[in-house]
Amino acid sequence: MRFGFFFWPYTPEYTARMARLGDELGFDMVGIADTPGNAMDPWVAMTLAASATSRVRLATCVTNLVTRHPAITASAAASVDIVSGGRTILGVGSGHSGVANVGGAPTGARALREGIGFLRTALSGESASWRGVATHLPWVRRRVPVYAAASGPGALRAAGAVADGAFVNYGLGSEHVSRARELIEAGAKEAGRPAADVDVWSIACLDVSPRREAAYEKLGNILGFVAAYILGPDPEGRGVPAELVPAVRELRASYSTRQREMDPALVKRLGLFDYLRGRLAIAGTPEDCIGQLRAAEAAGATQLMFTVSLAVDPVATVELFGREILPALTRCD
Repeated sequence: MRFGFFFWPYTPEYTARMARLGDELGFDMVGIADTPGNAMDPWVAMTLAASATSRVRLATCVTNLVTRHPAITASAAASVDIVSGGRTILGVGSGHSGVANVGGAPTGARALREGIGFLRTALSGESASWRGVATHLPWVRRRVPVYAAASGPGALRAAGAVADGAFVNYGLGSEHVSRARELIEAGAKEAGRPAADVDVWSIACLDVSPRREAAYEKLGNILGFVAAYILGPDPEGRGVPAELVPAVRELRASYSTRQREMDPALVKRLGLFDYLRGRLAIAGTPEDCIGQLRAAEAAGATQLMFTVSLAVDPVATVELFGREILPALTRCD
């Protein structure tokens, strides 16, 4: 298995420390979220992360096509790629907190597909056109890979059709992994390309602690944040059991994209905690997490990208995972 994590870049010091931990502890990827109002600018944070590391791949996880012109995003990604020595991945999605927090609306699946196509062309150094305006970045040194963040059917098909990779936020059960892969494969088939060309990473919430209760303390916060936009638009169509559909709808109507306004106890009050933890998270003691990771691997999720920003202690979570869980998985292999 391969592992990465992404986080909200709260301060320069925190950003550099988290990136350095990923580099030193053997993670394969470190990601920076684009979430205005919650954290620093992602491109400033990406540059800080590039300066603090030498090995690990660095990804925006993820930005969007709404709050910045795609040509500006392409230029920023190519610039950070030069600073990092060719380690940058541009992750792009329809937009969640990054769009909602500035009063915007998410990109539809068709526009996402067109935007990714534009970015891939522009980041290869070729002339590309976005809505009738040409962009050319002749100074690009390396084609920066573009990954799609995908949870809904349209975005998953778009990832399969045009992206270099996909950050799939849908679930870790075998039925979730297989459904997401089916949609990616369908998009690839429509575009006449092999599905194997798409580098798939499964997104999961992560919180690790020596005490299981401590790891669960704030887990409801990130579970509510993630589940509301992944499952909330169409809970029946996204595999939520019928008896939990009303609670998921209530969750979507009640949650906030702003960190300080979120209620970590909401998912427990709605009776969703255990279901969402099992579907969307790796959490508990190191021993708990190793068992959950083996189950995810058996379900087909062999590359995991963890969100850690809302863990009880993100730094401690990354350190504990890197020092105890990664070596144990390597020994088992």
